Amino acid sequence: MDSSPHKIYHVHGYDSRQALEDYFSDKTDMAFVEDSLIFPIENLTKTFTEGNIKGDVLIDISCSSFVHHLYSACEFFKHIIVLKVSDRCILELKRWLGTRTGAFDWGHATKLHGEIEGKSDQLQEKEGKVRSAIQRVVKCHPEKENMTDPIVLPPVDCIISFWLLVKISKDQDDYRRYLRKFSGLLKPGGHLILIGLLGMTYYTVGKDRLHAFPYDEDFARKALVGEGFVIDNCVIKKRTAVSDLIDYKAVMFIAAHKEK
Repeated sequence: MDSSPHKIYHVHGYDSRQALEDYFSDKTDMAFVEDSLIFPIENLTKTFTEGNIKGDVLIDISCSSFVHHLYSACEFFKHIIVLKVSDRCILELKRWLGTRTGAFDWGHATKLHGEIEGKSDQLQEKEGKVRSAIQRVVKCHPEKENMTDPIVLPPVDCIISFWLLVKISKDQDDYRRYLRKFSGLLKPGGHLILIGLLGMTYYTVGKDRLHAFPYDEDFARKALVGEGFVIDNCVIKKRTAVSDLIDYKAVMFIAAHKEK
């Protein structure tokens, strides 16, 4: 790696296809199957099938252009609105939504989800449901007071944020500020699901080395409570992946709801 300052995801962007290949693909040397695929699918499946989180509209505000975390959600929400901070990620996602030539193949994640959910006979139907549920893909501007400016979204029932806060937050104040903005997108009593990486200071995509905000479980819990959330469930999985692409120590799954 060179010694230049780390790039910042929502400022500089990155090669979205390379990120999928490095962290979410079915390549034999992809080291993060347990943490980026199995762990989120298992916890999201369990959380949604418990039946406490459901409604009309869900917002997904995650990094990159992955979709496997929405497979369970589409069974419990009529509409999904995807917010993306990167134009390249929007293009990559729309390529998959439109089943265009060259779209990233999520077949391995679909198969994993089918096995975990016990519905391996409904794989093609599952991808179709996700595509149908995603009603809009909207450009997101994290620094603006209204992150979807000029579009104003009505409050929604649930937000999922997967690996985004660790990449766009500069420090603790930033992290809390983004949580406050997430809260502003939720109805009273609405649910927030965070999937994060703990203790991470950098990650790499291709030749780019990018910034990450290192935080721990204790800080995440206190930040959520401080912004008016009640934590319903928290699962921490220690890292087992061996790779120098990224230096996180654990993966975190938190389900919380906004106090009324």
